[in-house]
Amino acid sequence: MGPKAENRRIYNLDEAREKIRAYCAYQERSQVEVREKLYSYGLIPEVVDELLVELIQANFLNEERFAKAFVRGKFRAKKWGRRKIGEALYRHNLSDYVLKKAFAEIDEQEYDHTLDELLQKKYRETKDRNIFTRKGKVARWLISRGYESDLVWDKLRDFEL
Repeated sequence: MGPKAENRRIYNLDEAREKIRAYCAYQERSQVEVREKLYSYGLIPEVVDELLVELIQANFLNEERFAKAFVRGKFRAKKWGRRKIGEALYRHNLSDYVLKKAFAEIDEQEYDHTLDELLQKKYRETKDRNIFTRKGKVARWLISRGYESDLVWDKLRDFEL
């Protein structure tokens, strides 16, 4: 079978239930992702809603757990800042309560330390004789990684060569 075999329509409820449980067990998922996946199976909205309720009741699907894992992963593995993580989470339609709990997973000291490490590394890698141009390039790079611009500029202002 070709690469489109994954997107084939499923009409059997038990088959859909089994596949979506495996999909959720593989890694944490948001309701938006699971809903999209169920619709890709060709299921009708009533069946999609029924399966979502089952997944939540069986604890296969938990938005708070998903958001916490997402924030931890993007920060620790990819070293993204809060703004970039927030933008990536936006499409998942999470409540403010869930977002607040998820962002609490980022330790302030660890965040500050990570920003310092990235700043120093990027500053060493940036080859420019003019200190203002060099700091500007570093700042733009850190801001593009999702770090807050005021925090970045405060760090750069205090940065010793």
